[in-house]
Amino acid sequence: MKNLAIELTGIDKHFGAVRANHKVCLQVKQGNIHGIIGENGAGKSTLMSILYGFYQADAGKIDVLGNTYSFTDSHQAIAAGIGMVHQHFMLVENFTVLENVILGSEGGLLLANGLAAARKELTRLGDEYGLKVDLDATIDTLSVGLQQRVEILKALYKGAKILILDEPTGVLTPQEAEELFRIFGALKQQGVTIMLITHKLREIMAITDQVSVMRAGEMVAHRDTKDTNREELAELMVGRKVLLQVDKGPANVRAPLMTVKHLTMADKQGVERLKDVSFELRAGEVLGVAGVSGNGQSELLEALAGIHPISSGSIEMLGVEMNAKSALGPDILRDMGVAHVPEDRHRMGLITDFSASESALLGYHTDPKINSGLWLSKDKVDANCQQLMQAFDVRPADPHLKSANFSGGNQQKLILAREMERNPEILLIGQPTRGVDIGAIEFIHQRIIAMRDAGKAVLLVSVELDEIMSISDRIIVLCDGEVTGRISAESADERTLGMMMANALDSQDSLDPFHSMDKESSTQATSQDLSA
Repeated sequence: MKNLAIELTGIDKHFGAVRANHKVCLQVKQGNIHGIIGENGAGKSTLMSILYGFYQADAGKIDVLGNTYSFTDSHQAIAAGIGMVHQHFMLVENFTVLENVILGSEGGLLLANGLAAARKELTRLGDEYGLKVDLDATIDTLSVGLQQRVEILKALYKGAKILILDEPTGVLTPQEAEELFRIFGALKQQGVTIMLITHKLREIMAITDQVSVMRAGEMVAHRDTKDTNREELAELMVGRKVLLQVDKGPANVRAPLMTVKHLTMADKQGVERLKDVSFELRAGEVLGVAGVSGNGQSELLEALAGIHPISSGSIEMLGVEMNAKSALGPDILRDMGVAHVPEDRHRMGLITDFSASESALLGYHTDPKINSGLWLSKDKVDANCQQLMQAFDVRPADPHLKSANFSGGNQQKLILAREMERNPEILLIGQPTRGVDIGAIEFIHQRIIAMRDAGKAVLLVSVELDEIMSISDRIIVLCDGEVTGRISAESADERTLGMMMANALDSQDSLDPFHSMDKESSTQATSQDLSA
């Protein structure tokens, strides 16, 4: 076909005994938006890395805009007209936009001439594609959405006719995501081809022209987006029917198990990351904490888990108060019945060099059921892990396998099993399905709701608004470390939450944050219905 931007034929790639891609074939039409979806480990990232020159295929053929290539590095892919915007931006924070864009393409010894030419070209690109941004602003002063524009400008400046974007809306507000989709439309009108890697099926249905599905390293389906739906795509990804909506009844809300009053927390540099935060968490409910990543959610979790000291205010959990002078460590909180699933499973949730049985024990190694005094019982440690693996369907169910050798979804399930099977009264959980495939997402959501229905209190931090609205009973929103909105989950919608996340609503909380909810419906927030 003469109108193809990309044609991959018979792509194979192995890493030792692991088959990452097997006889993968893909055709992407010029000037279209093409989605690539699949579970964790399906081979999407490997395939895109081969196309962008990071990896070399063991076999197969790559055609780009009618020419055959065998890329050995990303410079060759860029020269062929391919640009890639990574999930984690490749920007120098203390450089200006202009400096970031020309980095590596300075234009010779006369830097001033190169900067002048780049400024003129970037102004043209900004006007043509609706990508306007202050070229003299430093990256660290820009919002995440504007930083993403810079990444797209970088690719276009280097002559990209094909853009690969990896999970581009993962750190954007709904309004920023809408603006990104508008930019996609402008790029498409100018003939740019977009390849979109995402796990958000709703976005696939909203923005793409075609979608291809990968499973276990193979390409299993191609669809025109108008001829498919989320349910079919989910089933193609997993190989079975998947429940996309969380099945839950109304919450049976009881007495507060946690009360946070005027909580303020500063980091090591003295910068306030939480500012006068107040809320209640009650037994039998899930309280969602929404916000763009980096607006205080991580610090809130660490403060509540006893990891980071607070500057002022108080936290009362299960009848015990913490403040700046009387802190409680994570070990004491665990003994009280507070469990914590951290946002970053690799940095704080497990030790990748440990076996699964060792990672399944972290924080609970003094448990007398496993620890007989001076020594841990290896048999009991293995049996504990085996029980957790069975309860949470961790695959493969091998306690001796190195933690690093499990997929992201199975690593997450192992951590969740370790914390939730202890039957805590309060569960603090951050980004429970980050990097997790759709089958594991369904399972994790069901277990969180089961815990709520058992009368436990769950505080959920997530950047995924679908997840927040689906699982939560009430929602608070953080922006720049402050609570900028409170709403019931049943009244919430993306637009309202997005406005709260940007602190752009005309009116905020109208009721005192400690106003009793005893007279309210169990699913109503402590403030007015902001979505009315």
